[in-house]
Amino acid sequence: MADQTYDYDVLIIGAGPGGYVAAIRAAQLGLKTACAEGRETLGGTCLNVGCIPSKALLHGSELFEEARDGTLAKWGVGVGAPQLDLAAMQGQKLAAVKELTGGIEFLFKKNKVDWLKGYATFKDAHTVEVAGKTVTAKDIVIATGSSVTPLPGVAVDNDAGIIVDSTGALALEQVPEHLVVIGGGVIGLELGSVWRRLGAKVTVVEFLDQLLPGMDGDIRKEAAKIFKKQGMELRLGTKVTGATVDGGKVTLTLEPAAGGAAETLEASHVLVSIGRRPNTEGLGLDAIGLATNQRGQIETDHDFRTKVDGVWAIGDVIPGPMLAHKAEDEGIAVAENIAGQTGIVNHAVIPSVVYTWPEMAGVGLTEEAAKERGAVKVGKFPMIANSRAKTNREPDGFVKVIADAETDRVLGVWCIASVAGTMIAQAAQAMEFGATSEDIAYTCHAHPTHAEALKEAAMAVQGKPIHI
Repeated sequence: MADQTYDYDVLIIGAGPGGYVAAIRAAQLGLKTACAEGRETLGGTCLNVGCIPSKALLHGSELFEEARDGTLAKWGVGVGAPQLDLAAMQGQKLAAVKELTGGIEFLFKKNKVDWLKGYATFKDAHTVEVAGKTVTAKDIVIATGSSVTPLPGVAVDNDAGIIVDSTGALALEQVPEHLVVIGGGVIGLELGSVWRRLGAKVTVVEFLDQLLPGMDGDIRKEAAKIFKKQGMELRLGTKVTGATVDGGKVTLTLEPAAGGAAETLEASHVLVSIGRRPNTEGLGLDAIGLATNQRGQIETDHDFRTKVDGVWAIGDVIPGPMLAHKAEDEGIAVAENIAGQTGIVNHAVIPSVVYTWPEMAGVGLTEEAAKERGAVKVGKFPMIANSRAKTNREPDGFVKVIADAETDRVLGVWCIASVAGTMIAQAAQAMEFGATSEDIAYTCHAHPTHAEALKEAAMAVQGKPIHI
């Protein structure tokens, strides 16, 4: 029951993974809850134009490539020359999005969360305006997510469909002849992989000298080898300074990141994917005296309180990795804190996954970061020596375990494997419980599974793997 002076106990601004989870959890805890969201469907970027639709296209493109490149034939499955029906593939994507966003709407009704349809703007710390209506709440949570970062000199126009961002790249109606991906991070590599598998020539232009900034060095090096082997052209240490569209073609101007002579590169399509930035504009933060930091983020304490009493923030608008699962955990925690319970998120154990083929995943410290803190022991096991991966003809990749040299406590785990995103969950749980490499090494793993590679990598920390 809401306080008699407020319409709601809790108002969540934004219905992405952090916001909708916070709203449901708050309602479960007995708080009268509303969620303000201006999209026509719930779920935010992740469910509408991010995680979910991209995974649908990744899966569909993987199936097409298996049929086209003879992988199925090697297993005795003859299908003839496959025909791409891109509209049908896009239809499966839309169906998945509709089912999942509709599921959240059902959960809102089930848990009695009021959906305020519109974008919220602060009037004071307990009052917002949504679609012309004034709404009050004792506590307000900012969970507005993030949007794509623009690149000066390269204007995105998703409607034209030539220079696009990640949203536009998910909705292309034809396979590009030559797609240039600006940015060698997770989103660019995933979407570049989709269109390469469907027949596009793909060139990745990355300002840094390696792909996947923030990931372990061995992952970054191996990723470059894998993508090159798959047919992607990589232009590392290169910046894009401009783009012109003429006659349905794009001409990009490139320069070495370290300085040097400019050159041009022609493409049929360009994907701008250089990162994301917090969505804080239009919230009226100035009305409550809340400023953002130099990165446009809202600073909070460990309980997700801002400096303004009664105002909280979670997800992409606060510091930390911009990941849906991080926002979800923060959504649960902030709701529990508002309800007077103890909500905690261990930000040292947030897994990250690149859903390419094979997948790439990690949790905890990179080897480079771990060594900066002290002596470490490292165990590494190649997937080609794993019986399940070898049997499935999935030889690429490895598992790497980084442990403290003195205590043996696991500091980080990094892997490349067809199911790395699933494998990393075991590593995250082990680290959450403070596991040592010996704990993992002496835990019985089912055979034959890809997960045995994690066991062997943990054994390798002590210099005693069995199968290499």
